[in-house]
Amino acid sequence: MVVSIAESINIMSKTIGPAMKEKDAKPIQEMAVAEAEQGADFLDVNIGPARKGGPEMLEWLVKTIHEVVDLPLSLDTTNMEAMEAGLKVHQKGGRPLVNSVSCQTSRIESGLELVKKYDALMVGLLWGDDGMPRDANERAALAVDILYKANEKGIPNEDIFIDPIATPISGEINQVLACSEFMAMLPDIGPGCKSTVGLSNISNGAPEDLRPYLNRPYLLMLEKLGQYSAILDSYDKELMALSKGEMPELRELVGKMMDGQEVDIASLSEKEQQYAKTVRVLLGKVLYSDSWLET
Repeated sequence: MVVSIAESINIMSKTIGPAMKEKDAKPIQEMAVAEAEQGADFLDVNIGPARKGGPEMLEWLVKTIHEVVDLPLSLDTTNMEAMEAGLKVHQKGGRPLVNSVSCQTSRIESGLELVKKYDALMVGLLWGDDGMPRDANERAALAVDILYKANEKGIPNEDIFIDPIATPISGEINQVLACSEFMAMLPDIGPGCKSTVGLSNISNGAPEDLRPYLNRPYLLMLEKLGQYSAILDSYDKELMALSKGEMPELRELVGKMMDGQEVDIASLSEKEQQYAKTVRVLLGKVLYSDSWLET
């Protein structure tokens, strides 16, 4: 099972974005209720950098969402003043999740201070001063650094969700493989540490109707590597069912392929074939193209 962090309350949404800016509670509350009903464990509330009016916006959003649901919120912004405003009024559903504290020298200290001050959980984003880490080893070095600094503040590993940064399969396969390689290393790097990932990143750039066929197997692959949570599309019912541990036959199939066992794809059901073909692509065994399911 994977803890689900619903991704849809986002400033980039064509419906939710304007509602945030206009303080129109109805569509936001309707979405919060719908995500909760789909079984989400956290709701991600993403206001982006929110350079203008960020504190007021996030404070209003936390209060507005908690009028209708009791779930803990993942507060998603790079504006630390806005983050603090949201943390101050987060009083329902358990501890909030600070999304995120990056490894950048200019951001890490202020982020850790807020996590400690408000006894929050935190996402440790493996994005350093040089930007995106190039491989699993650079991710490991950044993870060691942020865990050390968090522990110095009295923040235990168990309160930290490390995000190794998933990247689109339509881009660089080596980055996809590096993310998986790092996930296998994380238990040794940070005992007791949790993990998360922006799951939908893997399908960025793919045709919209095909994105779920990438997201679903990727969730199972990450789960086998010990993934604790994922920021995901809670409206995808099959994806949510997978996050709750359902469809064990698909989990077994993905696990076999990751262990290097040969699978006769022609003998599988149509759904199993979809998963198997996607796993081959995500393992770098087959080159990605938008027609990968047809081959």
